[in-house]
Amino acid sequence: MSWIPHTVIQPYQVLSQRTSIVWTIGGSDSGAGAGIQADIQAINGLRARDAAPGSTLAVAQACSIITTVTAQNSESTSDVLAVPLDMLEQQWMQLLADMPPAVIKISLLASPSQVEWLADQLDSWPAGLPRPLVIYDPVAIASSGDVLTAEPILESVKQELLRHIDVLTPNSHEVLAMTGIALLFSGDMQRAYDKFREYGVKSVLFKGGHIGQLMDVELTETHVMDAWSNGDCWRYCLSAKVETKHGHGTGCSFAAALASGLAQGYALEDAFAIAHAYVQQGLKAAVAQGKGPGPVLHLGWPTHWQDFPRTANDLCELDLPTQGFAPCPSDLGLYPVVNSPEWLERLLQLGVKTIQLRAKDLSDGAAEPLVIRAIELGRKYQARVFINDYWRLAIKHQAYGVHLGQEDLDDANIEEIASAGIRIGLSTHGYFEMLRAAALKPSYLAVGHIYPTTTKNMPSTPQGLTKLQQQVSLLKSVLPTVAIGGIDWPRAKQVRATGVASIAVVRALTQAEDVEVATAQWLGLVGAGALQ
Repeated sequence: MSWIPHTVIQPYQVLSQRTSIVWTIGGSDSGAGAGIQADIQAINGLRARDAAPGSTLAVAQACSIITTVTAQNSESTSDVLAVPLDMLEQQWMQLLADMPPAVIKISLLASPSQVEWLADQLDSWPAGLPRPLVIYDPVAIASSGDVLTAEPILESVKQELLRHIDVLTPNSHEVLAMTGIALLFSGDMQRAYDKFREYGVKSVLFKGGHIGQLMDVELTETHVMDAWSNGDCWRYCLSAKVETKHGHGTGCSFAAALASGLAQGYALEDAFAIAHAYVQQGLKAAVAQGKGPGPVLHLGWPTHWQDFPRTANDLCELDLPTQGFAPCPSDLGLYPVVNSPEWLERLLQLGVKTIQLRAKDLSDGAAEPLVIRAIELGRKYQARVFINDYWRLAIKHQAYGVHLGQEDLDDANIEEIASAGIRIGLSTHGYFEMLRAAALKPSYLAVGHIYPTTTKNMPSTPQGLTKLQQQVSLLKSVLPTVAIGGIDWPRAKQVRATGVASIAVVRALTQAEDVEVATAQWLGLVGAGALQ
């Protein structure tokens, strides 16, 4: 899928072009814990390290437009100086001529005239340049409590700026100031979103570090929860609270990390989860640099599982206990996906030991004889046969395992599958879905789609090799992984080089000129997997 203009924002979409430039528009913090200084560290620091060979993933690069110069340290702010409009104009024009942005991240604006100037620039964006994604982190008060604006700007922001904003990232104090709504219950976030929508905002990411406890969400007593919405759907990230007094620049760093992830070609929900993890790891390592609270420490791309959040599409998911399914071997080997028992038997005869029957859109009555035969063949050849979708039939006839997509999780009885002792594999299409699925402790995760595929209409964007490599590395000690999606023989070695132990193929064998030769080649590269 190509870049999506921001008329409609969906969580699974890549919202910016694959260019590296992020503009951060905001104030200079002389203590360097927040503001432009923190933004640059987060944008440039959150770079996808060790890009896989053949990857085209962009590398983030920060540019800055300084609106305000502040005199502050970790304890207080003594002075604020707004940059004149003509200097703002010069900064804008110089960057626009040479380094146009994929994403603009806005924070501190010092006066109504600065707000109106910026709104005019966004209104008159050059027709020959693709429009950037615009994030606004509405900073007006420092962590010390000092006011950072030269004049009140709230009305100008609501009337002039918010209609240009694709992702607004307020904390609870800013929500109250901008909408008059206190975030006391989870439903208050929907009410606040509706109010922001009246001003033209396209989506809102409520930063949980300052939300505090929501009275109807018990987990918020001990956890921090960020929540994003486009008005139709929600996405949540939940992590245990980090007990520290050192959190200066948390909001700046979070919004800047989000901007960096988006500029690098990550889908919105994935950039959200990655930014959450970036801040979590930075808070855990934060220390005082002066007499007051210390800043978030910028440690680069998050690579530790414990720093990543639990994710959910609905608040009720967060109340569900984690499941835990029968395990699979960590190495499943070559994993063909076929649509008939005939193909299944042919490949099992050639030495395949992990295989999936995917016969779509059949009634249970029509599917049942196929499922029965597939299970019989799995037992005959001592192979791992997974049944796609028909989990009730898989339970009824005691299949080795089932495979479900993300869209199936809402309908399937996960507890019943777990109780039956049947293994389960879950499809994922990015960090957010991976984290959501991993909370169920499945038998394996299928990471896809890696390349464009013609076998299924996919709303998400192909992940590519670097994202595969990142997720495989992150899950290495957590769950077995299977790469899937558009993987043909010319691409197989590069996919294998990411460290993934198993590769699923849909067309590579069933459409091969010589099935026996092709199967032998794939088994030679990937193997048949571990013994039962």
